[in-house]
Amino acid sequence: MNAPVRIKTRPSVCPHDCPSACALEVEVIDGRSIGRVRGAEDNSYTAGVICAKVARYAERIHHPDRLLHPMKRTGPKGSGQFERISWREALDLTAAAMLKAEAEFGAESVWPYYYAGTMGRVQRDGINRLRHVKKYSGFYQTICINTAWGGFMAGTGKLAGVDPREMAKSDCVVIWGTNAVATQVNVMTHAIHARKERGAKIVAIDIYMNDTMKQADMALLLRPGTDGALACAVMHVLFREGLADRAYLARYTDCPQELEAHLQSRTPEWAAAITGLNVAEIEAFARLVGTTKKTYFRLGYGFSRQRNGAANMHAALCISAVTGAWLHEGGGAFHNNGGIYHLHTGLIEGLDHYDPKVRRLEQAAIGRVLTGDAFALRNGPPVKVLVVQNTNPVNVCPEQDLVRQGFAREDLFVAVHEQFMTETAKYADVLMPATMFMEHDDFYTGGGHMHIMLGRKLIDAPGEARENHWVISELARRLGAEHRGFGMPVSAIIDETLQKSGWGTLAELEANKWIVCQPSFETAHYIKGFAYQDGKFRFKPDWEKVPYAKDGMMGPWQSMPRLPDHWAVTEAPDSAYPLKLATSPSRSFLNSTFSETPGSQKREGGPSLMMHPDDIERYGLAEGAEALVGSPRGETVLTIRRFDGLQPGVAIAEGIHPNGAHKGGKGINALTDAAQVAPFGGAPFHDNKVWVRAV
Repeated sequence: MNAPVRIKTRPSVCPHDCPSACALEVEVIDGRSIGRVRGAEDNSYTAGVICAKVARYAERIHHPDRLLHPMKRTGPKGSGQFERISWREALDLTAAAMLKAEAEFGAESVWPYYYAGTMGRVQRDGINRLRHVKKYSGFYQTICINTAWGGFMAGTGKLAGVDPREMAKSDCVVIWGTNAVATQVNVMTHAIHARKERGAKIVAIDIYMNDTMKQADMALLLRPGTDGALACAVMHVLFREGLADRAYLARYTDCPQELEAHLQSRTPEWAAAITGLNVAEIEAFARLVGTTKKTYFRLGYGFSRQRNGAANMHAALCISAVTGAWLHEGGGAFHNNGGIYHLHTGLIEGLDHYDPKVRRLEQAAIGRVLTGDAFALRNGPPVKVLVVQNTNPVNVCPEQDLVRQGFAREDLFVAVHEQFMTETAKYADVLMPATMFMEHDDFYTGGGHMHIMLGRKLIDAPGEARENHWVISELARRLGAEHRGFGMPVSAIIDETLQKSGWGTLAELEANKWIVCQPSFETAHYIKGFAYQDGKFRFKPDWEKVPYAKDGMMGPWQSMPRLPDHWAVTEAPDSAYPLKLATSPSRSFLNSTFSETPGSQKREGGPSLMMHPDDIERYGLAEGAEALVGSPRGETVLTIRRFDGLQPGVAIAEGIHPNGAHKGGKGINALTDAAQVAPFGGAPFHDNKVWVRAV
């Protein structure tokens, strides 16, 4: 007789940059494999709901194409030709290259490069401990968060807002700049609960009729980059029709009279010409939020993808201050809760060795860095060694032609620690197999909610896959890098970090599964004042003094509007590039993650371009036909999809498909720009002018 199958359900945490970081319940089969993955029902934010791609995680963790052994390159760079070697040889080769570069060009010629392939605080950020001890080049994150975080903090003074669970207690939920159905499914859980239980209205504001817009009671379809104009017109109507909360404005905001005067000319007619909305839509939205005190503004990361994103985020946020929505349970605004955790990450990141004089290189500008751009290199030495964890820059970074050119340099040594043979892995000189989140210990904080969570190792990794912490610690030993964190197990690092941060012990976290860090109603709603010294919400921020400005001012920040406005600095279509392109997230991929799983591949199909029927006809294209798409940065091939859920002149390419899925091998980021975005940097992935031609 066959032995009975033993299935045990264990808690875990989704490690992917959603940013929900959902609490999970995972079926562990015979202690060796996983089965079904569900949302944890007893977590008040996840509430038993997770996205379909994570529910299918067994497809990914048990995928036959997982990397299993260390390898070294045998063919040309980018060929994917490797031979198996031992871990000792892989680490020795990598350490030798790092020591050689340091001796010849200085420590800054080594660039440890990582991102959000895992959101685990130890496994993701531990690479910085090696960076700081060895004085390798710094890493300035400019892919995702800068403009959205900075724009929100410009108003509140802190990266924190109303408890996300309060959406369920709202009478109107405004989902602005995020396709929550695809990227933050729990937002929809709480918004739909409010609709069912309270009759709440759901408003969605976006640039195409995505799955979130289709579920909304009111869907406002904007031209890309025009959110600030809509916000100003809404506030104009609020003041004009007596819907502004003047008592709240007088007590809690910096310059309400100046704002009102400024908005006199920002009429719905003015905004309609900019946004493509009609006057009636703008006024109806303004009256809805003006007469519904319990309006919850859920502001998303779409703001981060435009050259004027920080100004747009700030303008949208300002509406909640004009209405006084912050005073009410179920009212106010939220973007990210990063400011509530007060984690002491010195042990994880080796901050006792941090040297501010070491140059910091921009993540999104990796193509420029690797091809020798003096400004991108901060006039320092060339990067001679790149150590990559948790990211796939050859696929996901802008200016892909430059990125590929840089990775192809024969004098550049690339070590990649990865789970699959990604486009970046193909350029590695040494390729090392990495674990997935159920194969190692880590802890997590939810940007989209309020929990610290623990994810324990549930099963053994396949082959010789090793966790990030082990790899970094082994390199440190070979490099002579001394720090007590390298000799500690992950569990001890977690325990000390929690205790120093005031969150108790690892044993307590494990017993309780998570820590609820949500501040009180008074704190989350800024009832005693906002986080600036005078307690005032800023309609007129001094961008140099916004808390995020610690990383320095970037882009044309001096020309930013002083008050909420439409800042016309986006890449405008012209006769040579007549269409506006946004490279929006897809439902089944998460950046380049999940593009290897069968379920996600089946749902997404091949890379395509959604175009308005009028534009398809205007440019002599055909539904289902291949077309060449070009921007000032490069070209790629996409299949045309007829779609009337966007404004004429706008095109959408959903998802980051593997470069190899495109005819010619150039992916969607051949079109996108690594330009510095004001005021704190960031990559304008949704801000591209393009032409489209039949192949």
